[in-house]
Amino acid sequence: MRIGVDIGGTFTDLCAVDGAGIAAVGKVLTTHDEPARAVEEGLAALLADAGIAASAVTQVVHGTTLVTNALIERTGSRTALLATAGFRDVLEMRREHRYELYDLHLELPAPLVPRHLRFDVPERILADGSVRTALDEAYVVRLGRELAARGIEAVAVCFLHAFTNPAHERRVAELLAEVAPELRVALSSDVVPEIREFERASTTVANVYVQDLTERYLRDLEHRLRRLGIAGAPHIMLSNGGLATVGTAARYPIRILESGPAGGALAAAAVGPPDLLAFDMGGTTAKLCLIAGGAPLVTHQFEVDRKYRLLPSSGLPVRVPVTDMIEIGVGGGSIARIDTLGLLTVGPDSAGSEPGPVCYGRGGAEPTVTDADLVLGYLDPGYFLGGGMPLDAEAARVVLRKAIADPLGVSVEEAAWGIHTSVNEDMANAARVHAVERGHDPAKLPMYTFGGAGPVHGAGVARALGA
Repeated sequence: MRIGVDIGGTFTDLCAVDGAGIAAVGKVLTTHDEPARAVEEGLAALLADAGIAASAVTQVVHGTTLVTNALIERTGSRTALLATAGFRDVLEMRREHRYELYDLHLELPAPLVPRHLRFDVPERILADGSVRTALDEAYVVRLGRELAARGIEAVAVCFLHAFTNPAHERRVAELLAEVAPELRVALSSDVVPEIREFERASTTVANVYVQDLTERYLRDLEHRLRRLGIAGAPHIMLSNGGLATVGTAARYPIRILESGPAGGALAAAAVGPPDLLAFDMGGTTAKLCLIAGGAPLVTHQFEVDRKYRLLPSSGLPVRVPVTDMIEIGVGGGSIARIDTLGLLTVGPDSAGSEPGPVCYGRGGAEPTVTDADLVLGYLDPGYFLGGGMPLDAEAARVVLRKAIADPLGVSVEEAAWGIHTSVNEDMANAARVHAVERGHDPAKLPMYTFGGAGPVHGAGVARALGA
């Protein structure tokens, strides 16, 4: 018996598969304070309901958007960057590419490490690996003590040409381990030993930024699975569709950046025609992936959370093998509101699972996409989560009327339809950008939908694309 587990921003999904096919499925609310708790509780219920002994489970495969959400929401460790003297601003200078040429007020995405936590280290290695300026070890020792005193939790080290000669980076790691062992240190020569200074620095920073929360989560997951009586460590889905051990995923969490959506893309490729669009919409984000020739496209350059009309260079770049997809911050829990211009906007902030949409009855106070879908009749209030979580349709109507319908002077149904179609158009625009950039016409591609909200919005997105 094999178990598949996917943790999203709102729900955690589980599936048990035996030799004959799917034996059981389960779905529980994600517990953001302890993500592994939802896995334990959901898996215990699934095994009990299906009459499956924990000892019969031979493998657990796990995908998660934990890393992606931490980068988008900026909830990682307090991180510092150590760079070759004169190059600490590489994160902010980027590639000097204006993703909107004529926007005089263009703003680039804020780096994960602010300028006051980026430090110039006296050292220099040339492109051939020779040392031009020796590492100032005394400075590194002083800096290590200062970082620890300032409450820094993680340090990324990215020196020029370290992929050719990593000696200086490794020596910095040794010195920091001696004077500030509590610091978590990542070296660019280890995380991504490749040419391209900006991408190497950005990837190394992102890796160490989420490393602590990822490691704590994965160790907790292992502990809870053992407590259930499941032998063996889980395997973690990589962003390119492969599998990794817990140890590898904890050391290189940037490699599991899109592990959840990668699993869905593989499923789409397995059951669908050779060319299609795979559309995943959960509670927090939506992703679209192009399947070409029966396999998901894989890229080594990926951008997290593109900000400006989904244009290249408007997000956080990382250099890792990843299933080529585009991601936008809209999902079932995305919050709808009227902006200062009196226009309806949706997302990117999400109600998540805690408190969740108003219709969940868990304390949510702002209208969401799920509330709109419920009012429109796309959701059955008596059979949500298999009947285990009744939805309050009247509460959804009340909040939509108060927050959206009355200010706009429209009916509740019109307000709900506006939210629903606005989200569909956002995702259709993302699909159009993604497909056209890769030489495909999205109107001619069938769509495979998955994720909790995917089937609800898939037809509308396809219609908006002209399919």
